[in-house]
Amino acid sequence: MELDFNGSLPECISLMNPFRDNPEVLSAVSQFYRKFYNDNKTRHLILGINPGRFGAGVTGIPFTDTVRLKEKCGIKIPGLKSFETSSVFIYEMIDQYGGPEKFYGDFFISSVSPLGFTSAGSKGKEINYNYYDSKELTGLILDFIIASLKKQLEFGIERDVCFCLGTGKNYKFLSQLNYEHKFFEQIIPLEHPRFVMQYKSKLKESYIDSYLEKLRLAAII
Repeated sequence: MELDFNGSLPECISLMNPFRDNPEVLSAVSQFYRKFYNDNKTRHLILGINPGRFGAGVTGIPFTDTVRLKEKCGIKIPGLKSFETSSVFIYEMIDQYGGPEKFYGDFFISSVSPLGFTSAGSKGKEINYNYYDSKELTGLILDFIIASLKKQLEFGIERDVCFCLGTGKNYKFLSQLNYEHKFFEQIIPLEHPRFVMQYKSKLKESYIDSYLEKLRLAAII
């Protein structure tokens, strides 16, 4: 697997690349994709924003922290442990869909930017930084985003509908990109798992039901 960004970044913005930083991650990612994607089936694409510090920024697998990777997927990364609330939501949804094998047999999860970013917070602590948080960053990585999406479409991705995790800035950006490049016939927004878990946790089951209704409809078309 080769995934890296070698261009310029704004001052005080750093790139997260677990594939480059930890060889154990590359091994785990290879196990994951061999286990769930070693076939010729087509799948629908689900796009998040970009990897976060406790999910894909650690494991290399979108919306999958080390806990879910071990417990739900049967794959370990020696020496690493992470917990991400978005991963909790996604895997509860996956369980209700029918489990990882069934879900990943129908869907491929990625992100608009397949690599994540961090910035120094007010106390000097690293915090997540989204690709759309500054126009400068968005502009600098735009070609990388487009090239990555085009590459993923070669994986056997259905083009009728793409699901976008995030109903705000991520959906707006992806919709404009799709208007310009005609990647998909339709983009359907789903509330971002992090938003649900942080602000709407009491309604988590209703959001999972909404996910399942929309995803299952696409899977049978």
